[in-house]
Amino acid sequence: MNLVITPKPLKGAVTPPPSKSLAHRALLAAFLAGETDPLPDLPDSQDILATRQCLAALREGKPMDCRESGSTLRFLIPVSLALRHKGVFTGRGRLMERPQTPYFDIFKEKNIAYTQENGVLTVKGALPPGDYRLPGGVSSQFVTGLLFALPLVEGDSEMILTSPLESRGYVDLTLNVLEQFGISLENQNYERFLLSGQQRYRPCAYSVEADWSQAAFWYAANFVGCQVTLEGLNFDSAQGDKQAAALYWPMARPGDLDIDLAHIPDLAPPLAAMAAVRRGVTRFVHAGRLRLKESDRIAAITDALNALGAQAEETPDGFVVHGMPRLEGGGTVDCRNDHRIAMMAGVLACCAQRPSTLLGAECVEKSYPQFWAEFARLGGDSHVLALG
Repeated sequence: MNLVITPKPLKGAVTPPPSKSLAHRALLAAFLAGETDPLPDLPDSQDILATRQCLAALREGKPMDCRESGSTLRFLIPVSLALRHKGVFTGRGRLMERPQTPYFDIFKEKNIAYTQENGVLTVKGALPPGDYRLPGGVSSQFVTGLLFALPLVEGDSEMILTSPLESRGYVDLTLNVLEQFGISLENQNYERFLLSGQQRYRPCAYSVEADWSQAAFWYAANFVGCQVTLEGLNFDSAQGDKQAAALYWPMARPGDLDIDLAHIPDLAPPLAAMAAVRRGVTRFVHAGRLRLKESDRIAAITDALNALGAQAEETPDGFVVHGMPRLEGGGTVDCRNDHRIAMMAGVLACCAQRPSTLLGAECVEKSYPQFWAEFARLGGDSHVLALG
């Protein structure tokens, strides 16, 4: 779906959807607690549907199609080994190209067989208790996967991070969900995690709170000139992306600014939208992992901003945005099958000077299927570009 967005500020109230990060974790924990239909009232994005379907496939010992969900894949690899001593995984888009090296290094040490060819990852072997060493700076998803799986094995385990943990907020979400579902462990300053084996997940009444990652795009909309009231957010949330609110006013002040994305990589697109119109230069650093997302997100952000009339450039581990009073718009943004690029471009285009075109705008289905409906309800002016 290609959209043409005619500039018109958004106005009204919106409640962000349930947190995708928490939903993945709660679905997995509920499954491990023996629930056959976990969180039935939770609306499904493509990523959440992937987790639901993969859990059903895991229950039946079938191959698991993770679609484009990195969380689904990386959470279920060790869980499948703990439960069934095997697993077959497929995916779509760039998913099966994304690195799994921390797991592969562990598999070599633990004598777990694996093959990855033609877009299919096959793992085979029992996940044993013991010591597990892995880097903390590749993706917190590897840490989360092992935190879910190791309490299921027969003996005690220790997970040791060989480099500082990035995206710590996502591990906090994992720890909170594990506690809710009856799993105990010892966290030693996010450097070591001690986990007893043969624990049992316990069912609980779990409600998934609103998503700060998605709320950040409405914060960005307000920053560029809209009037959107956000409802239903938990300001005491463990979600690291609630930093969107904390960073709003520092970005509103003129002057140059450095933003460290090490712990908040998913905020890069909405913060980049804010940076495009703020008074000053904004340098985004420690963002190298963004190149391994649904797109090369550093390149996708800078290309999208420049297409809309902003001034942005890549750096080795991030990007720099030179703020402008207003954006000319009028360009064409390739969303690159990346939901966060589409939403970033959408909020910027609604406050530019000329209509802009978004190619592949339907990719928001991955995480926020209602985004364009909400955009229209808030007064956004867009129409589908007819194919010639």
